[in-house]
Amino acid sequence: MAVQSIPEVTLNSGNAKTMPVLGLGTGSLPSPAPEAVIKAVLEAIELGYRMFDTATFYQTEEALGEAISQALSLGLIKSRDELFITSKLFCTDNHGDRVLPALRKTLQIMKLEYLDQYLIHFPASVKPGVVFPPKLEDVVPMDTKSVWTAMEQCQILGLTKSIGVSNFTCKKLADLLSFSKIPPAINQVEMNPTWQQKKLKEFCQENGVKIAAYSPLGAGGASWGTKGVLESEVLMEVAKSKGKSVAQVALRWAYEQGVVIVFRSFNKERLKQNLQIFDWELSDEDSKKIAEIPQSRANLCKMLIFETGPVTSLEELWDGEV
Repeated sequence: MAVQSIPEVTLNSGNAKTMPVLGLGTGSLPSPAPEAVIKAVLEAIELGYRMFDTATFYQTEEALGEAISQALSLGLIKSRDELFITSKLFCTDNHGDRVLPALRKTLQIMKLEYLDQYLIHFPASVKPGVVFPPKLEDVVPMDTKSVWTAMEQCQILGLTKSIGVSNFTCKKLADLLSFSKIPPAINQVEMNPTWQQKKLKEFCQENGVKIAAYSPLGAGGASWGTKGVLESEVLMEVAKSKGKSVAQVALRWAYEQGVVIVFRSFNKERLKQNLQIFDWELSDEDSKKIAEIPQSRANLCKMLIFETGPVTSLEELWDGEV
């Protein structure tokens, strides 16, 4: 089977290893069955995917680790070093003294010596051991500086090749950059034609932080997602004119924004189709039409907002970026 070549980008971490711009995510609610994750990852590797994304919260770290072991045994890859693996620190471990132990546990679960990337999953802290959704008394103020200092130590120790964040706004990212000794390499955020993140994209570009787009197709099947991407009349019109699918148009749009793309699909045909976005372009007219699509954030994370809690409103949680 011919293996598709995926373009790669260099991160600001100083790591010589580059990051593929298109990769497979493994998160969904409820969590996918381990066998489904393993099968999808092996099929993706056969097709040419080399970047895979997981998180403690997804409960897919073990399955992804097992898929990597099987890929090596089957000879689909010669070395783990051929893959770019991301995992994320969850809110219950967003405490300075819990970061390093959390990463060590992730590595143990995945049977890996290192990650290529470790991200703060969300800029909020919840008491250790709490099962989501949290209650008011479970949510505590986040000490971003102590958490990021511990993240920096993870990279210094070589347990991860780069560090970054997820779901950070311009303001939260600026605050972090004001004291960080190692700047975040990535900010993984919701981004697609119905939530284009123009302000954040510009801010990240100015500060050398790469955006990774999750839910590039809107995550319409998720309780917090939107069907607005795949049901967009604008995207349907562009897709028809190009002889492409709406999903391919949405992914191509993200690629032309210069961001890394993390999508989730365990369907082999869709895995194939999603690779077919690199040998054609959107016209200026197409891009202009897409830029005019009405905007709204789908993933609001309202479960972290309480009238008397550390975060009292959507405005505060997202610093006005809603």
